[in-house]
Formats: sequence, structure tokens, C-alpha cells
Amino acid sequence: MMADKSLHEMFSFTLDMEKDNVVIPVCEDVAVEEAYREEYAFLSEKGIFTGKSGEVYTTLDAARKGVLIFIGLGKEKSVNLEQVRKAGFKAAQELSSNKVASACMMISKLSGLCYRETTKAWVEGMLQSAYTFDKYLAKKKNHTGLEMSFFIKEGKEDKVKSAIAETINLMDAVFLARDLVNEPAISLTPGSLAVIAEKELTSLGVEVEVLGRSSAAELGMAAFLAVAKGSSEEPKVIIMRYKGDKESQRLLGLVGKGVTYDSGGYSLKPKDSMVTMYDDMGGSAAVIGAMKALALNDVKRNVTAVVLATENMVNGEAYKPGDIIGSMAGKTIEILSTDAEGRLTLADALHYIITKEKVDEVVDIATLTGACVVALGEQMSGAFASDDELMKRVKNAAEKSAEPTWQLPLNEEYRELVKGTRSDLKNSGGRWGGAISAAAFLREFTGDTPWVHLDIAGTAYLTAGKGYLPKGATGTGVKTLYNLALETPESGCGCGEKN
Repeated sequence: MMADKSLHEMFSFTLDMEKDNVVIPVCEDVAVEEAYREEYAFLSEKGIFTGKSGEVYTTLDAARKGVLIFIGLGKEKSVNLEQVRKAGFKAAQELSSNKVASACMMISKLSGLCYRETTKAWVEGMLQSAYTFDKYLAKKKNHTGLEMSFFIKEGKEDKVKSAIAETINLMDAVFLARDLVNEPAISLTPGSLAVIAEKELTSLGVEVEVLGRSSAAELGMAAFLAVAKGSSEEPKVIIMRYKGDKESQRLLGLVGKGVTYDSGGYSLKPKDSMVTMYDDMGGSAAVIGAMKALALNDVKRNVTAVVLATENMVNGEAYKPGDIIGSMAGKTIEILSTDAEGRLTLADALHYIITKEKVDEVVDIATLTGACVVALGEQMSGAFASDDELMKRVKNAAEKSAEPTWQLPLNEEYRELVKGTRSDLKNSGGRWGGAISAAAFLREFTGDTPWVHLDIAGTAYLTAGKGYLPKGATGTGVKTLYNLALETPESGCGCGEKN
């Protein structure tokens, strides 16, 4: 994001301070504030601005010597939080393009929406406008700040202030994940990823333990180390422990794929497919970001996260198609494709976090299969589960986070696709149903522990910007994992009112 400025330095959100520049949210079927009613009526009559969702109109208010920005939300009863986020993003963009450093806006209660969550959505949308990855550009973007004043419902001050602080911290973590994924493999190695995790998390009270090759070998991580053999970079086992609830024994486990560069190994990828393979550690970025968000916001939950970080490269020692390797779980695996490496690292990570860290439930997240991109595109992540209750909570967290997921089947017949003949398992189930057979392979290493797998191959890195998500890294997964750990009941969002 910005090497010299944090979100807290760039954005200031205050309450009840009138500014010359005004953002005016407009619903098609609700009267606007009286001071702007005449101007809105004129715009609407001319068809210039009618309040439809996505509409924006900016004009100079000569009397105030300030800028007025009308933002359309659509029909009031149809407005959802994602529309609010997008409206906040557009508002901040308009303010920036008009070189506005301070502005004010009224946050109204919208039908069916929690007031606190609505505030968070406005704030998130505005913060989303700040992200850029210009670290390697000679001419960097001028990161101007914004002071935004909100006029809010009486009696909601404390709830709104806490919502603003929580959202800034969460987006700080999302931006960290984006930075990690956007960083090229020449500088983001397994070792540097471990250093960043320690730097970002230990000061916040998260215990970070980093193990090298010899310790991984002692643990029996044969599948992980088989992948690592082709690289000159030292593989790293990164274990992050957040103890936010000393009164509870319940422990949520998170596992992120940490392949910092994937050439495909001897099953070499086509050259064009290798260009962005520095993004193959998007899962690890998501769990590191989620751990940062939990710690920044003092969430009362115990969470342990594990990342097995390595490169998948080619040298004289690299594993080859046809090899049979071991695993920490003791199961043997025939290698049909060295480009199906992520599931090998995740297999050992899942077995480790379940048997050694003793988590009660586990979610893994990975840029795992091109097949998932074929199935769902860049619009949704794939989801697979061994436990319906955990899957329901993950879906709810993803929906709340505006990170859509779609559950795919994981029937027993799919598990047959990864059964081996020369070995216990094979690491590829063939061409058809590739995302499902990859999940079926992982399922063999989770035992009876409730487990959900998120395949973010299509959503972690975008070929073109979409809404408030930039081209490149999106930080997908941070908000979902954070909200899963938060597990706020739908009726207890903090407003103290029924929605």
C-alpha cells in the first residue's frame, strides 16, 4: 500500500463537524435533506441524476465555496451493504479527483440494515479508495489524506466510533495481504514471508514460531519437503498463535497455502501462465492478514494459523512425475503432476495443525486449482466441507464480508478419484472436476475434525479491477476469516436495535 503512511494517518473520521464539501447519499424514493432538495429536484427532472444505485453527480456549491457530491443508492428498501461500500468508494474517489481534503456526510438509517454495519460499509468503501501498489514505480501516486465528518443518529456515538476503529484495522490487514500477494517472488521468499509475519504480528501479542527444513523433517513433513527440494530457498513452517480468550479452550485453526512462486516443477507451466505465479501464496497472505485483524481489534477468540512456505521450482533434486513420496500423516502419495504441489503442502499443514496444535475445527484457504477458475471465474471462491455447521458459518462470514463463495460437492465417489494403486493416494484426480478432486485429496488428511476448504484461485488476483477491488491482489479471505472468528450473532451487531 503506502510505505510512508498508514490508513490511520491518511483517513480521519470525526462526528458532527460541518464542512464546506458535502457528500449526499440519495435513495430514489426518499426525500433528500431540505438544503439540497431543490437542486436534486432539478437534476432529477432533467434526468441528470435520479438516485439510482451507482449514479454519481458532482457540482460546485458557489454559495458554500465547496463541492457537492450526490451518490445514488437506489430504492431505499433494496439497499444492501455492498451497495453502500461501492457508494463510499465512489464518494472517496470523487473527493480525491476534486482535490477535496475534508468533507461531511449524514449517515441515515436504511430499512433492514444494521446502523453500525452501515457505518462500517461507508468507511470500508472510502478506505478501499486508498490502496495502490506503487512500490516499484519511479513516480509514485500522491497519497492525499481525507478528513471525513459523519452526522449520525443520536445515541449511536460510541457504537459508531468503535465501528470506525474496527473497520480501519480490518482494512489495514486486507491491505497487508494485498501487498504480500503483489510482491514479486524475487523479494518475497519463504524466509522473507516468515520475517514479515513476525514483524507484523509479534508486536500485537501474536506468538509466531518459525521452523526450518530440519525441524520440518523431524516432524515428518515429507510431502511439504518434497515440493521444497527443487528450490534453493529454505522452506519455512510459520505457526501463529493468537490467544484472545483465556477463559475458553476452543481453538479455531487456519491454514494458508504458502507457495511463494510456482513454476509447476517438472510439470512445467506454459510461460504465460508463470508470469503472475508470485500470487500463489494468496492463502498465506489471507491468514496472516486475518491474524493481524484479530489482534488489532482484540477479538475474544483463540486462533492458530499455519503456513508451510516454499517455492515449487526445478533443479536436479526436484521431485518428479512418477515419484512416490510420504507425508506427515504416514500416507504415501504418487506424483502424477508436480504442478499439483499446493495440496501436498496443505496436506502436511492440515495434519500438523490438527494433531500437534489440537484445533477443534480448521479452515484452509488456497489458490489451489485452475479448475476452480474455469468453474466459477473471478467472481466467486469455491468451498468444500466435511461439516455442514462449519460450512454454514463460513458462508455467513463470506456473505457478511462481500467475498462470495459457492459450495461444490464432495461425495464419496469424488474421493475415489485420488485413491492410488501404487500408493495410498495420487496427487491428481485427472482432468474432470479438478477443483473437487483436489479438495477430496485434502479431505484425506483432516480425519474427524470439522474442515472447510476455500479455493481462491480465481478471486485472490484479478486480471482487471472490479468495483472497489483493484487489478492484481484483492486480499480475499482476510475479511471472511476475521468474521468467522468474530462469529457475531445476526441479532447482536452492536446497535442495540432490531434490524
